[in-house]
Amino acid sequence: MGLWIIIGHAIIELAIVVVLLLGLSFLFENIYVVRTIGIVGGIILSYFGVSIIRDVYTGKISPAFLNSAEQTGRDSGSTFKKGQKNPVIGGILVSMSNPYWWVWWGTIGLGFMVQFEVTFTQWPNLLAFFIGHEAGDLVWYLIVSFMAFFGIKHLSRKVYHIILVCCGVFMILFGSVLAVSPFLKTGIV
Repeated sequence: MGLWIIIGHAIIELAIVVVLLLGLSFLFENIYVVRTIGIVGGIILSYFGVSIIRDVYTGKISPAFLNSAEQTGRDSGSTFKKGQKNPVIGGILVSMSNPYWWVWWGTIGLGFMVQFEVTFTQWPNLLAFFIGHEAGDLVWYLIVSFMAFFGIKHLSRKVYHIILVCCGVFMILFGSVLAVSPFLKTGIV
């Protein structure tokens, strides 16, 4: 599953690299765009963090998958439901919905592209940059996918809830930093 998700992630990253090379990188140099991404992304991340914590404490999160492997969610439903379960599309949507992903590409990713002279005319640099970046992503996300698949069999309900609460707290913290950090930087015009 991790391989399919990373393919979706790579597809959207290829699109953003092309968009940046076509000249839309100026958007990330505008302080109002950066602040808007920071505020909106920070609010969304914080909301998700609070929602996770609230749902754990109110019992709305069901760890049924911890109890048996037979509850795989097999559904012979509509094409719409099958489309929702497409891991490639999921990789695209998860990447795009992560505000840090946009900020990373608008700052660090763009900085690397400039540093390593990634352009359409320097296609070996473009190819090396993209393949190198995606290879790193692939290794990381396959490790995460492997750990999630095999680790889930050893989780108790209590440990699962603790992990979710910790993730919720970190989402709130990251959301707060994301919302505030664009106001602390003055180098962007």
